[in-house]
Amino acid sequence: MKGERREKWGDVATYILAVLIAAFFLTPLLWLLSLALRSRQEVFLGAARFIPKRPTLANFEQVLSDPAFLVYLWNGLKLSALGGLGCLAVAAPAAYAFSRFWFTGRSVLMMAILAFQMVSPLVILVPLYRYMSDLGLLNSHFGVIMVYIAVGIPMCTWLLKSAIDAIPRELEEAAAIDGCSRFGIFWRITLPLITPGIASAFILIMILNWSQFLIPFLLLNKDPQLPIAVAIFNFAGTSNASTTQVLAAACLVAVVPAIIAFVALQRMVVGALTAGAVKG
Repeated sequence: MKGERREKWGDVATYILAVLIAAFFLTPLLWLLSLALRSRQEVFLGAARFIPKRPTLANFEQVLSDPAFLVYLWNGLKLSALGGLGCLAVAAPAAYAFSRFWFTGRSVLMMAILAFQMVSPLVILVPLYRYMSDLGLLNSHFGVIMVYIAVGIPMCTWLLKSAIDAIPRELEEAAAIDGCSRFGIFWRITLPLITPGIASAFILIMILNWSQFLIPFLLLNKDPQLPIAVAIFNFAGTSNASTTQVLAAACLVAVVPAIIAFVALQRMVVGALTAGAVKG
């Protein structure tokens, strides 16, 4: 009985902690929604009223009807998607090599790739700017995509390696006996079997690229080229109290798609992150 009571109270404490954590992260979003649903007159009421007296969708209509805002959304989607695809194109062969080949320094190199993922972007901003300037890739989406690929490769490689590790080697050996080349095995056998892992890695990289701010802020300064995150920041720097509600609506339009994608596909993403963690 005592054990059951302890387990029950442990579950209650877990749920209470989960609710508190959820409230901590949801409160800013709810406050942002409150601002986005207000009229310009109600914004001046400030914190005196959390629920708008007369909610309106006019701010969202204004944002979504603005051609410039749609361009920013398209830029963000294009940079995120192309960066994710390029990352998969480089990381998939690397993950296969780390999973199936044995060579000197293999473990050290894998740890070095993981260590690169831990380096803060702030450390490389100045040399990155000078390097991209020397290459003539400033104010270029191509340059931003290349940096996105470089930043995402370490995590993507680890995710795909875990997925490949879960594939029985006997399948590849059988294909090799039938005369399939090493590249043929990788292309015809391995890649189709790790499609869920590839999809999970792509979704995760897309979300991370969508939220990137420092890289495009550093490498792009022409307004038509900016992704949504940088465009909203620039707008916030020039906004005043009369446009606060519009800024809040723009932030929600930019943030909510990523949140919805993660919540809807969280099982797939978590499965990719934890693949290979437990074997037996």
